[in-house]
Amino acid sequence: MLNDHCDSSLLLSLPDDVFAIVARFLSPRDVCNLGLCCRSLNALVASEKIWLTECDALGIVPHEDLVEWRKGVSSYKALCRFLVSVQPLIGIWVHQNPELGNVVYVMPGFISVVGCRIIPQELGPLGIEEGPILWASVFEVIGDFDGSATFLLHGREKEIDYIYPGLVKPIEKSCNLLLLEVEPELQKNPGTLLPSKTLAHNSGKELLRKVCRSNSELSRSQRVNNEATVSFSKLAFTDRRKLLEVTTSQIRQKVPDTVVEPLFPRLRDDENNFKKDLVFLWERRSLLSEMFNLGYSQIDYKASSQEEVSSKQLELDDIRKSLVYSRPIYNPLQEVDDRTQHIKRKSIGGYFWNSFKQILGRSNSINGSHSNSNKLTSSSEIRHAQLQEFLRSSDTIRLLLNASTVELFSYRAWPSMHDNQFALYKLPLRVPREDQEYAGLWGGTFGWPPGKPSEDKPGKALFLLLLSYEESQGQQLVIATKILEGTHYVLHPNGSAMFIVNINEPSSESFPWDTDADSNPVDIKDAFMGEGIASGYGFRYPGSKPGSLFVFQNGVIAFIWKESRAILTLQRINLQELLKKGERIPSLPPVANFSYLTKSYSNVFAGFPSSSNCLSSPRFASTLTCLLTSLAFSP
Repeated sequence: MLNDHCDSSLLLSLPDDVFAIVARFLSPRDVCNLGLCCRSLNALVASEKIWLTECDALGIVPHEDLVEWRKGVSSYKALCRFLVSVQPLIGIWVHQNPELGNVVYVMPGFISVVGCRIIPQELGPLGIEEGPILWASVFEVIGDFDGSATFLLHGREKEIDYIYPGLVKPIEKSCNLLLLEVEPELQKNPGTLLPSKTLAHNSGKELLRKVCRSNSELSRSQRVNNEATVSFSKLAFTDRRKLLEVTTSQIRQKVPDTVVEPLFPRLRDDENNFKKDLVFLWERRSLLSEMFNLGYSQIDYKASSQEEVSSKQLELDDIRKSLVYSRPIYNPLQEVDDRTQHIKRKSIGGYFWNSFKQILGRSNSINGSHSNSNKLTSSSEIRHAQLQEFLRSSDTIRLLLNASTVELFSYRAWPSMHDNQFALYKLPLRVPREDQEYAGLWGGTFGWPPGKPSEDKPGKALFLLLLSYEESQGQQLVIATKILEGTHYVLHPNGSAMFIVNINEPSSESFPWDTDADSNPVDIKDAFMGEGIASGYGFRYPGSKPGSLFVFQNGVIAFIWKESRAILTLQRINLQELLKKGERIPSLPPVANFSYLTKSYSNVFAGFPSSSNCLSSPRFASTLTCLLTSLAFSP
């Protein structure tokens, strides 16, 4: 501990501006620890200027935006708490299905971070920089008044936008797996709901509600003593999927038209529109706060007239007392009207209980006692927990965002993924450095000149590639991993190495063209030998053919297949800037929207119209029609 009259006096004698500069080299944790040394230092580190410096040093939000964000929280210290907690979420998250999508970029919103799905698409005549990039919202993590976080899943059902509120599990600093889960929880006091936080200033107030527990099979004390809490991840895939679908159907809130967008302000180079966006964002935040405050005091799952319920937690006793109802397996891309031709909805309570009833029945058939005659039961199914155990081990359930760290195995910079987890996997986005200057995110299209459509092909497919380095047999390799392909029918699997280049082996090949799109002479800086993807033993096992990577003086790179002369031209891109200039399209239904698990080689987003691109071109129509009639979840 510092001596009050010696060491601490040196810091206390510094002017505020100088001490703020010193604090910039300290982490938020170090600043908090410094305040524990003595009362004088505690008062010093409580300064707003110090915590503004800490927020600025994180580099998540520009300094001028921090001033606007501060208006929505209690202090810069609270804002720093939020920024530190959500910083690990920012970046690129992926899943291997569908082959064309599931690239989610998490970026700062407005006192929030927003997950945006990059839509597979073709580029218009203006190319990447000028043509708007299509995207759809997936989720938000919003900062509360005290710096805590609230999770909002986004989704669209029957042409209506909804939000699905939930909680955020403490985010691990090095998280690489993002899971959508349902969490069970025991109440502290029987007959009450745990308090729920809102976005308003009075977020610390407890909102309690009495519940009837007449039909409980076991007392709470018996359950605590006799049954351990069952993890959501231990359930079978079918149970997890149905549990998520039923939960989101009951906690959804309709999004008013006035708060559908924007989710983040546009670029500051358009100052007028930027200020207008801030006004709308403040209005959106206020309306969301009112929705939460009103909704938490009106929890009634037995009322058949209540279509919109806004609790983070669901009472299981109310579920068990509900009416009988049955429902087929949910297909997120089929119209709900088609389903209602066979199903008559009696009440919200009936819907909720009988969806669970179907899960219980299915769970019994999969995870129940296995007789000797059941020869086909796999060992993985036997290890699955029963859904009854999950429900009996808790009093309430709630939607949860779980950002955790797991050991991931990867091949050529692409992680090994589970097909049946509602999960997103983080891709490490390396900052370019002197010995790895090509690392990072690149975007481009096939053809030369780059980004310019031809008369017979008005749009060119957008490719997003992540370039990373790997050492093999003493050679430095650059691997260009495909994470997005904008064609109407996928040609290369997600995670494919579009090309692999040996940086230690210069190429003697000459570039086939003399001029670029503006008729300027081509200026080649470097050229390296490599191999590019080619047809092989099938979709999952592509072959490769020789080629060369050319590096231009203006920073553009191009890989050319030696035999076919096909050329893939790439440039560095800033997804955050592109999305701020982009165009938002409707989201998928909520569970599918988080991580679309349907295996499909067709563009599931092709049916959304857009006036600024070629996404909805006629050649997509037949593919989309077949897709809508045939898609089904695959465990």
